[in-house]
Amino acid sequence: MTGSEELIKEKKTIIEARNVNVFYGHFQALKDINIIMKENTVTAFIGPSGCGKSTFLRCFNRMNDYIEQFHIKGEILIDQKKIYWKSVAVEELRKEVGMVFQKPNPFPKSIFENVAYGLKIHGVKDKNFIEERVVKSLKDVALWDEVKDDLKKSALALSGGQQQRLCIARTLAVEPKIILMDEPTSALDPISTAKIEELLFDLKQKYTIVIVTHNMQQAARISDKTAFFYMGDLVEYDDTKTIFTNPKQEKTQNYITGRFG
Repeated sequence: MTGSEELIKEKKTIIEARNVNVFYGHFQALKDINIIMKENTVTAFIGPSGCGKSTFLRCFNRMNDYIEQFHIKGEILIDQKKIYWKSVAVEELRKEVGMVFQKPNPFPKSIFENVAYGLKIHGVKDKNFIEERVVKSLKDVALWDEVKDDLKKSALALSGGQQQRLCIARTLAVEPKIILMDEPTSALDPISTAKIEELLFDLKQKYTIVIVTHNMQQAARISDKTAFFYMGDLVEYDDTKTIFTNPKQEKTQNYITGRFG
């Protein structure tokens, strides 16, 4: 076991799935998923389209609740709390578990108002505190120097890469524990993609990150652990280096060498 693997092993478990099965009506999207994710790590979900990776990601902040005929069996625990219990306040859960989507989705408001939005809807009224959080979040995503003189400008005037970093800043402003990212760079150019990837190395010092990506090179570059999904099954989950250099399952080997997918 390498030094970095030892360090991960010692970290606290923050996400745990126990025998998770997900259905949309009669269709079973996920079959008996068991996984443990540690805090302050980046976990990548890879696999062909329709394999269940985004469905699983969206289980962690209950985004699938909006989908008709969705139902889940099994348990998902975040910080040892079962998140599908009836007593769970979903809005509170989503404050703890932020989400960044495939396409940047800034609101048609100013840069400042975009980042402050989450704080305001959670009832924060202290203007100084809001300003501090906005500045800190923009600095955390390496956007502050690019926008500090234009905070009243519409967020829609920013480039695609800047918009995505703004959306990450908006997520950070409410201080989540976990950040979910559903293919956050697939709509971006290579330079913006590299900036986001660089950012993830810094962010994992404070947050736990789970990312769905179709880009296997990206998974290999940025993640500590990789989970390979295929047709609703979690085929293999291991340290990223092992998955890409010495996978245990033939299906994983075939996928990462481009034989299918």
